[in-house]
Amino acid sequence: MSEEGIVKKFMYVNRKCPYGTIYALESLEVVLITAAFDQDVSLAFTDDGVYQLMKDQKTDGIGMKNFSSTYAALGDYEIKKIFIDKESLDERGLSISDLQELVWEDEDEDYAEKSSINLVSRAELSKIMSQQDVVMSF
Repeated sequence: MSEEGIVKKFMYVNRKCPYGTIYALESLEVVLITAAFDQDVSLAFTDDGVYQLMKDQKTDGIGMKNFSSTYAALGDYEIKKIFIDKESLDERGLSISDLQELVWEDEDEDYAEKSSINLVSRAELSKIMSQQDVVMSF
């Protein structure tokens, strides 16, 4: 809860490739910290940010630590709203099947795993962003 006792809606917009800059890793760290304080957290992946969720990332050749498996922990932090910009996938020749599966466990349904990923158009994403209290772009 925030100081006022009100849960705020935070959206983190990921626009950059996962490696080569610090943006993707810093976004992930901030997301996990915010969720630990019981805030309503969602993520959006657009532009080159869609590469952050690619399956089977290999970073040996670039000498950077592969942090992509950390996204699988988002459900443990009650982060259930992950929005993928469909046009960004299309522009890069990707589909939803190229991305990691991210799930959360529904306690009300005997801990059934449910997908956290929502494929949305840019127009839908814009509308969702307008409903947030805080939007941070990385």
